[in-house]
Amino acid sequence: MLYGRGNPHPIWHQMREREPVRWHACSNGLGFWSVTTFPEVHRVLWDAGAFTSERGTLLHLLGTDDPAGGHQMAVTDPPRHARMREPLQRALAIRSVERRTGLIAHHVRRLIAGWLDREVCDVAATTAALPMAVTGTMMGLPEADWPRLTRLTTMSIAPDDPEFQVDGSPGATLRAAHRELFSYFHTEVHHRRRAAGDDLISVLLSMEVDGRRMEPSEIVSNCYSLLLGANVTTPHGPNAALVELMESDRYAFWRSRPELISSGVEEGLRWSTPTNHFLRYATRDVTLRGVSIEAGDPVVVWLGSADRDAAAFVDPYRFDPGRRPNHHLAFGIGPHYCVGHTVARVSLRVWFEELFAAVEALEPAGPVQHLCSTFVAGIKHLPVTVRFAPGAAQLLRAELLAGSRV
Repeated sequence: MLYGRGNPHPIWHQMREREPVRWHACSNGLGFWSVTTFPEVHRVLWDAGAFTSERGTLLHLLGTDDPAGGHQMAVTDPPRHARMREPLQRALAIRSVERRTGLIAHHVRRLIAGWLDREVCDVAATTAALPMAVTGTMMGLPEADWPRLTRLTTMSIAPDDPEFQVDGSPGATLRAAHRELFSYFHTEVHHRRRAAGDDLISVLLSMEVDGRRMEPSEIVSNCYSLLLGANVTTPHGPNAALVELMESDRYAFWRSRPELISSGVEEGLRWSTPTNHFLRYATRDVTLRGVSIEAGDPVVVWLGSADRDAAAFVDPYRFDPGRRPNHHLAFGIGPHYCVGHTVARVSLRVWFEELFAAVEALEPAGPVQHLCSTFVAGIKHLPVTVRFAPGAAQLLRAELLAGSRV
């Protein structure tokens, strides 16, 4: 699989140069328009009137309308989408998230402490746990459930990856993951009905959209969407950034420049653009870069390609932690701009702050293994050797001890 090898950029470069809006015929008789240039990707994502999300947003649903259309925020068009989004956006605002930075830092230190006394550490296995430590906490999900939920969401976003498959079948993998996740959230929603709190599931329970409370099935579907979104972006940005920093021998440089952490997080997001694609359907006849697209045609935008477009970024194939401005599309753009972008940004900023404080140097210790997924550009294994900063190991052990007493 092209995306399992981790570098689709040469192909995307050719597509941008030769045919940026191109019809792709599938072997099953279906097909879709591939869009690879920044201005056109930006337009498709921004113009919800011409390109609907309600029939589905992922390629594996091509040819089958998403049953959650109009009920789950990710597959609902404006103006209903805005009414569903607004309460969650308030709950995930910067002030709310910044109040949790101490807790996020505590969880990050505990994750890094897992590297103590190990000859080889898997950074990707560590960052895979980061979304649950943050979003799982904000959703009020028990910590004992986090590893299972992490695996189930990975099965949902990468059903083609043999490491996460059930019975060697992508379809069986998706069905198993969806069955378990939806069942899990049905139980959580039931518990919140009896004892609501200030977590995100309780926010969903209290929401009114178009004059009525959401049905339990709608709440469950949106819980699934929130968790999936967190697990797509948060772990994969830092992995890609660290690979580049190790390959270019620039880890020490970035570590010595704390003023570059925020801009470096943005560059890590641009560099990785963890969400590979989004699917839309044309609602009317439109012209995109001189190409006629008919009403009803599927249109797939490749965000990772757009984020390496020289028309939008100076020297796009150079990883630059100080890059400004950096108007990347890692969180999308337009009405469906990632509702959890603040959570992701704060989490990644804290991750690098704590990593640079604790770890003096990282060195590759084995091959990088990429996730087999057309949806997520991710790294599933990143083996490294770690040299801790003086005194860091003692502080991390104290953090583990303090955590065990909570």
